[in-house]
Amino acid sequence: MTELPVQGRLQGRVPVGVVDIGSNSVRLVIYEGNSRALTVLFNEKVLSGLGKGLAQSNRLDPQAVDSALGALRRFRQLAEQAKVVDLYPIATAAAREAQNGPEFLAAAEEAIGRKVVILSGPDEARYAAEGVLSGFYLPNGIAGDLGGGSLELVDIHDGLFEGGLTLPLGGLRLRDLSDGDLVKAQTISDSHLSASALAGAGEGRPFFAVGGTWRNLAKLHMEQNRYPLHVMHGYELDTGKLDGFLDAVVRSDPDKIPGIAAVSKSRRALLAYGAITLKSVIRFIKPSRIVLSALGVREGYLHSLLPEEEKAKDPLIEAARELSILRSRSPAHALELVEWSRRTFEAFGVDESPEEERLREAACLLADIGWRAHPDYRGKQALSIIAHAAFPAVDHRGRAYLGLTNYYRHEGSFEQVQLPELESLVDERLLARARILASLFRVTYLMTASMPGVLDQMRWAQDLRGGFTLVVPRSLAALIGERPEGRLQQFAKTIGKSLRMEAR
Repeated sequence: MTELPVQGRLQGRVPVGVVDIGSNSVRLVIYEGNSRALTVLFNEKVLSGLGKGLAQSNRLDPQAVDSALGALRRFRQLAEQAKVVDLYPIATAAAREAQNGPEFLAAAEEAIGRKVVILSGPDEARYAAEGVLSGFYLPNGIAGDLGGGSLELVDIHDGLFEGGLTLPLGGLRLRDLSDGDLVKAQTISDSHLSASALAGAGEGRPFFAVGGTWRNLAKLHMEQNRYPLHVMHGYELDTGKLDGFLDAVVRSDPDKIPGIAAVSKSRRALLAYGAITLKSVIRFIKPSRIVLSALGVREGYLHSLLPEEEKAKDPLIEAARELSILRSRSPAHALELVEWSRRTFEAFGVDESPEEERLREAACLLADIGWRAHPDYRGKQALSIIAHAAFPAVDHRGRAYLGLTNYYRHEGSFEQVQLPELESLVDERLLARARILASLFRVTYLMTASMPGVLDQMRWAQDLRGGFTLVVPRSLAALIGERPEGRLQQFAKTIGKSLRMEAR
């Protein structure tokens, strides 16, 4: 069969994969390529439970070993099918600590066809920190990666990390150490975290929570609070309001907790232990808030392999630029729109913080990704794609801003009928900027037909009669017409200025 051109993927990217042999799960993730903004091509996990009973027996369970090896053989075939050249198998706490770990690792290497890199506790902490660095913009806080066998903690600030340590508080390990006694588990967790070198280090700073158990706790919290944006990365929990929720998770039958349908049955058994550890984190690390990270050791491992110039890029801008390449009519026009909007905001005195500036740049890059949709649904489709995209380095406030800017641009109205709760995630200042930018887009696209070469020739000039004139070169005078004039007056109303259009 003749292979068709692959238009939905970035050209020049070579798939790369990570196989994560953890204490609870064995997972394969294949990415489009190793870059500043990773895109997942394939993701599969098997809950083998290698760390189950390890605290008592010091050995990997034979049934768990068989499950893991079967998964690794399948993952090897899948990686070959996806044409992965660089496949990185890594193993964490259970394989590292078990008496029969070397025997298992030899079988694992035969199954996966690669050398398995055994991560030490400090290695796990390091790569968890790299994962947070890859997924957030200039993060400053404590990262905590909760696996089945251990909890890794590391201090991140100014693009650097230090203070990595490993505690035996993974869900499976804590359950074994406490013999399933939740009160005893809380005592064990408290004792480790109260004595840790990072006790108190989170004051006034976020705690970046990494790991499947904590993600499922957050998923449950979202469900119970009817949160409007079901995107895990960047979801924030107020530490001052979590006691009741975490206590309820610890006390309740996991199958009867309100909203538990949002959590897979295979993940429910360890929720209480994740809640116990998070309670200890809040009590002794003292973070200002909990921020969920969907990126962890796997992404951190790949991030560590990037050259420094790639690491220095803004991952949100890179992700938006890539989506523009894949879906815009003209990525070059999107780049011109970044500069045009900057000049417009500057001319009209619309001040921006550095965060607002990067969000505006991302919004410009994403402005035309919905053009293939039916005209009646472009706004709704673009809003849904952007708000739910796997973007790194943007909080939920920023997601809502990006989605709403595109929605307003297509709808021509600030009435929000699709996912209306999203507006509650955006403060009034940022919402006003979304409306200004969307109104500017509506003028711009009528003047350019979404193609490059026009915006660089236009400028704003203060008018002696008051307000501003959009100056169009005489060679492009025919672009001025009834529709763009009407859109310009809509923009004038939004920006609160007197505006006109003229060829000079």
